[in-house]
Amino acid sequence: MNYRRIATFTGWLWIITFVTSIPARLFFYAPVLDHEGNYVTGAGSDARTLIAIGAVLELLLIIANVGTAVVPYSIHKRVHEAGAVGYVTARLVECTFIAIGIVCMLAISTLRQDAPSGTNAALGQGIFAVYEWTFRLGPGVIVGVGNGLILGWLMYRSGLVPPRLALFGLVGGPLIIISGALVILDAIPADGPVQVLATIPEFIWELGIGIYLIVKGYRTSSPVLRDQSGQSAPVA
Repeated sequence: MNYRRIATFTGWLWIITFVTSIPARLFFYAPVLDHEGNYVTGAGSDARTLIAIGAVLELLLIIANVGTAVVPYSIHKRVHEAGAVGYVTARLVECTFIAIGIVCMLAISTLRQDAPSGTNAALGQGIFAVYEWTFRLGPGVIVGVGNGLILGWLMYRSGLVPPRLALFGLVGGPLIIISGALVILDAIPADGPVQVLATIPEFIWELGIGIYLIVKGYRTSSPVLRDQSGQSAPVA
């Protein structure tokens, strides 16, 4: 098993999750988000191309998300089998929310173009509300469980990455979950300063593990990278 290749591939998949997710929401979906649910019947230029590009980026995001759990699964399994399965499951649940969000955005784009005249604005607002909740529940909560707690614990326990780096996941995960729960309970505003601050440790963790795996690979001192005879397994 080529651990270095697995680490590099996994690291690049992490980078792809950033390259696809951030532009999709902040730029390509901006025409819909800026109208806050009134895009279907609102004024303004047609943004179907931008929305379609954002949808494609998020499809790539789903592939990369699943890859970050499936590609290193054989290594994670050596740390803790249930934890490895749990991480794959959490990623799949997160991607389910993302997929629903993609459908919502494409539906909004289609309604603006093809809906009959007199279409009720509430229809577009309802679909938009579904999209917003998929974002708040998927990246807003489940990410804290999967990427934060489960992956952070796997990496901290195994020593595959520096423990100080893994601590960002163990701290960031609960912060994501708590802030997401507060948004659901309407105790704090979505995307407000409290939630933004709560995402910083998780952001550092996810970007950090991607860069670390590309540059350094898994730490050869980890007992996980030893074969059954007790010898260090090849990493190059």
